[in-house]
Amino acid sequence: MNKRVLVIYREADRIAPYRDALLAAGLNPVMREARGSLSLGDSAGLVLTGGSDVDPSLYGETKQAETEPPDPERDALEASLVEEALAQDLPILAICRGLQILNVSQGGTLIQHLDPPTRHERDDVPHELPVHPVTIQPDTLLSNIAGTNTWQVNSRHHQAVRTVASNLRVSAFDPEDRTIEALEHPGRRFVLAVQWHPEDQARVDPGQLKIFQSFGTAVG
Repeated sequence: MNKRVLVIYREADRIAPYRDALLAAGLNPVMREARGSLSLGDSAGLVLTGGSDVDPSLYGETKQAETEPPDPERDALEASLVEEALAQDLPILAICRGLQILNVSQGGTLIQHLDPPTRHERDDVPHELPVHPVTIQPDTLLSNIAGTNTWQVNSRHHQAVRTVASNLRVSAFDPEDRTIEALEHPGRRFVLAVQWHPEDQARVDPGQLKIFQSFGTAVG
């Protein structure tokens, strides 16, 4: 049984929580920096991690002052891997920036800067602690995983989904400001993207670990 999953990252000092959560779910994470040309090879799933902002030129906008410098190499590599995984119907788990590049690669757009971002850009609390609730849509992959219609989640992002790609659907949102918090692909067996960081919460919250366990079940 192939439990290898490809995990793409840019910042090496941030990958340990992803690796640990995947290992806890019985998976074999293959960590690869977003450089050069990569393919899924014999990996049975794809994990897209957090990081810098997606280049706004990819969704037809000019970079705003608050948007971080683009990383075209990472954007292109991750978009290519998304297409490869979708074509093979391999499971995808996309986290924070991962949600954003998934949406943009499929034709969606982003809000370049939430105003104010303070509800969502929270670095003033430990990363494993939740800071706001999300409402989970019924009859979705995420609702089946969570087993509830509300989750308390952490949050470290200043950008968010504006327009959802036509082949994706919203599976969670912030009930206060309606920020989109999770997307999924109903036409594939497992494509889940979340705007928060379950890899941090999974250390103390068994509910968040279920995201990785369900991904692992889909991987096979």
